[in-house]
Amino acid sequence: MKKKISSLPFNGTPEQEQKLKEIIDANKHDKSRVMAVMQEAQDIYGYLPIEVQKMIAEGMNVPLEKIYGVATFYAQFSLTPKGKYNISVCMGTACYVKGSQSLLDALSEKLGIGIDECTPDGKFSLEACRCIGACGLGPVLTVNDEVYGKLTADDIPGILAKYND
Repeated sequence: MKKKISSLPFNGTPEQEQKLKEIIDANKHDKSRVMAVMQEAQDIYGYLPIEVQKMIAEGMNVPLEKIYGVATFYAQFSLTPKGKYNISVCMGTACYVKGSQSLLDALSEKLGIGIDECTPDGKFSLEACRCIGACGLGPVLTVNDEVYGKLTADDIPGILAKYND
């Protein structure tokens, strides 16, 4: 599955940039540390926008294409920001046959975003994941660390209402 690139403007802070520069400086003489630097960059920013990928590429003296290739190959990396409330719908076999696609469709419609996107206000992000190990509760979704099971599309408005702060 091809990863989406964020359409939201990048808004990193000077503090984040300074922290990333320190990490790059500590690792720039060892190209085998590129992936570790990318992991730390994602911890700082929450995702790997192209601006951060460029900083890593330039600082580590590695082609941007290599950074992008690693970011798009490994599932641990995200090219889109996560919302304050990251919603993940299980699309594993058990959840899928019990109707998880209808949950994903309802969330997408209600939030006005697709998979791997974030609402413009940064409040919600939406992703589809593989089995989360709660097959008996299917279909399942999580909002950050909260697990919701045995759902229908009709449950979506009530779940989202809990996060309207």
